[in-house]
Amino acid sequence: MNKKLSINVILAILATGVMTFSGVVVETSMSITFPTLISEFNVGISTVQWMTTIYLLVLSSIIPLSKFLKNKFKTRNLFVTANVLFIIGLVLDIIAPNFWLLLMGRFVQGIGTGVALPLMFNIILENVPKERLGFMMGIGSLITASASAVGPTFGGVVLSTLGWRYIFVLLIPVLVISLVLGLSTIGKLNNVSEPSESFDLLSFVLIVLTFAGLILGISGISHNSLASLTVILPVAVGVVSLFFFVSRQNSQVSPLLNVKSLKNTSFAKYVFSFFVTQFVTLGLAFIVPNYVQLVNHSSSTVAGLILLPGAVLGAVISPISGILLDRLGAKKPIITGVILIIIPLLVLSIFTYNLSDRFITILYTIIMLGVGLSYGNIMTQGLSYLPGEMKADGNAILTTVQQFSGAIATVIVSTIIDSTIQASSNSETVATTQGSMYALMFLLVLTLIQVVMIWTTNAKVNEQLN
Repeated sequence: MNKKLSINVILAILATGVMTFSGVVVETSMSITFPTLISEFNVGISTVQWMTTIYLLVLSSIIPLSKFLKNKFKTRNLFVTANVLFIIGLVLDIIAPNFWLLLMGRFVQGIGTGVALPLMFNIILENVPKERLGFMMGIGSLITASASAVGPTFGGVVLSTLGWRYIFVLLIPVLVISLVLGLSTIGKLNNVSEPSESFDLLSFVLIVLTFAGLILGISGISHNSLASLTVILPVAVGVVSLFFFVSRQNSQVSPLLNVKSLKNTSFAKYVFSFFVTQFVTLGLAFIVPNYVQLVNHSSSTVAGLILLPGAVLGAVISPISGILLDRLGAKKPIITGVILIIIPLLVLSIFTYNLSDRFITILYTIIMLGVGLSYGNIMTQGLSYLPGEMKADGNAILTTVQQFSGAIATVIVSTIIDSTIQASSNSETVATTQGSMYALMFLLVLTLIQVVMIWTTNAKVNEQLN
């Protein structure tokens, strides 16, 4: 492969990156609109939550199909399909006269984003020279990280000035630009694929049941007891479906998703690490604003501004961390990043009862610096442990884990805090502080396990699998 990164490859990555950016923005900006949607469409909070739930369910179900789609269709055709579906979903939400059509728009957007998310990283893996891979994977992480940072602010500003429908309106010209750019560049790229078997419908059904069961069951923890059928039944369905899905994939010559890649213990450890980093990021995005408002009694504007420096720094540092990986190897920037997460989490856990807004801002910014150093590099290094023919499967697994972690992080963290409040006889402020401390300690334990996983990985890449 030519060591030079061509302008065509850069523009193709930009085209898919813009589409991915739009998908993450529309995902993270919608929670701001919930009170308005409840009032306008006369629905309850449990109903309006489906705006996020249906989107995550579709994403989690479509992303594992990315290798099959990649082998079955040309990259250019996948890109056009994803972009057009996304635009159709946006139009449905713009004109929606009722909540159910609004939900249908989110469903269609989820299909488009589910195809788009793995597409960007597949293009990078197949067309970027090894010497520049860390940098470009960092750029890919920058796109998703910056979208997560921009989404809530974008949603809030648009909602308060133009109205919630303009969240969708303003994304249409962005996607049209992405479509035009992609049409002129993606067809010229390498399109590495293997002979594709017929579509395995049963495996797809098992994927849907797995994520529907797990996401719905875990989401039910926030307003039901752990012993409730509302929690136990869907989780049981999800676990059983996952078992049969894995068994079916292992027994097939050409599986829909090659889960044998997880037999590579080094890759599996990095998958777990990727899950933890995403979980900590989204868990803190819930803990910090609520603490600032409910404990320190600051405004929602202040809560948003506290997150902003860290979000921006974490996004900007991502491509720089990729350069460090290219020059120094993976473990140094990754371990440094995880340590920069652990130390502030420890401080936050110890001093939870005495955290000023300024102190929180400093610690959160350091944590996001650590996330920026480690996040994209964890993905890049994890994939390096797989042989070339398994990288598409690895990419699908990592991207699916990313979405699943995002779907459950807020639920679990909020449940820890809410359960503490319900069990406490103290004032709401004190109980919220205590619950926040327990949630921070939970994140700290996960991160300590993560650093052990990374430290004990085999240095050998592309190790052979049975």
